[in-house]
Amino acid sequence: MDSRLLRLFQQGTAAIALFVLPAGLASADGHNAHIAIENPAELSKEEAVAHYRSLNRRMARGYAAAQLDLILNYQSWPLFNDAPYISATHGQRFVNSYANRMAHNYGTLQEGEELPMGSVLAKDSMTVTDEGHIHPGAMFIMEKLAKGTSPDTADWRYIMVLPDGSVFGDTMGGRADAVAYCHVCHEQMAERDYTFYVPEEYQAGN
Repeated sequence: MDSRLLRLFQQGTAAIALFVLPAGLASADGHNAHIAIENPAELSKEEAVAHYRSLNRRMARGYAAAQLDLILNYQSWPLFNDAPYISATHGQRFVNSYANRMAHNYGTLQEGEELPMGSVLAKDSMTVTDEGHIHPGAMFIMEKLAKGTSPDTADWRYIMVLPDGSVFGDTMGGRADAVAYCHVCHEQMAERDYTFYVPEEYQAGN
């Protein structure tokens, strides 16, 4: 791994650690990996949904403290998974994949297609460990910008909002370097306009 990529992954590790280490729940899986939840719970879909419902209002209030209009009322947007699922690239947390109505083709995106300007993808997250610890995690946001606005990130803006509404990083704002690793990860999905999708077994409607 080249030094630039290693540095970006280490920055991502620090970002995840910021809201996990105080609870003593994190460990590093190798020197270049995200800090991850050491012991995520094994949940049925029904259990994951129940845990999320117990937290969703608290999560919405916390993220709203960031005062970002682009995620206002995000829980009313189309949801593309039928239950929260563990995302290895988001620290072994349970995530939900929301997209605003501008991102109308997110679920059907074909190789070579792009999402329209103004599309916003939002992943909220929660930690559930096998020791019974349950609490909100960060929100991970992607916003599609006008062509040419951010060539280094293929015109995607990445934002991480912590559970208390603190903006940890924004590629078009403060602490851009803290979330630069996001696009490094998403580059592997360049053929799908740099977006990952929900695992097949969790896709809504399947």
